[in-house]
Amino acid sequence: MENSNNFIDIGGRIQSEFTFSHEIYGEGFWRFDVEVGRLSGQSDVLPVTVSERIVDREKMVPGQPIKISGQIRSYNNYVEADRKNKLVLTIFARDIILLNEVPQDSPNDVFLDGYLCKPAIYRTTPFGREISDLLIAVNRSYNKSDYIPCIAWGRNARYAGKLQVGDHIRLWGRMQSRQYQKKIDDITVLEKTAYEVSVSKVEIVTEEPVTNMETAVVSDEINSEAINSEAINSETTNPEAVASELTDTEA
Repeated sequence: MENSNNFIDIGGRIQSEFTFSHEIYGEGFWRFDVEVGRLSGQSDVLPVTVSERIVDREKMVPGQPIKISGQIRSYNNYVEADRKNKLVLTIFARDIILLNEVPQDSPNDVFLDGYLCKPAIYRTTPFGREISDLLIAVNRSYNKSDYIPCIAWGRNARYAGKLQVGDHIRLWGRMQSRQYQKKIDDITVLEKTAYEVSVSKVEIVTEEPVTNMETAVVSDEINSEAINSEAINSETTNPEAVASELTDTEA
């Protein structure tokens, strides 16, 4: 992996057509989905954002095997109907390679080095499986940060559940998509998609914890329904805000 505090490497097949995302300083950015297989035989469908300057869109067609390296980025999208911010995740591609076939191991590797910015939520399932939900703030250029939801299991969940807000941690894992249902009323149930990092290893960096994390703001803006596939294409998305938050430039 490259020397970065936020790195993702995936391999799979293009699953969707390209759709325009935003433009900044004359550079257009496009969005598409990639299907990445799991060892279990299931697959994750992950959103990708890429600059028009590093791809030939005519060759980027559904079914095309592909390898992508980049970072996990986040931005807030205000949804008028819900009157709240939604946290949207995407893979910001820095390097793309078109392949002849999908690698057998279907790589999906994530490394994050950041700070716990919200109290970890430790719980057990009805079957006794241990889970901890984490929200990690990962810093990048121009005083920006990406807020990335993560989920730990078993021993990692027990360890992560004891972490304190402001703790500096490193973690390794894979990015996954997860389907869930949101009940609107007694009749209406919406199918939604959440994106998160499934943690395979986590460690704390030995240093003084950060004590001035703006947890109140983060807690107000981010909830368990915040990461969904609809938000990135919502009509309420502010293109200028997306451009500013996703790219390493100041709009």
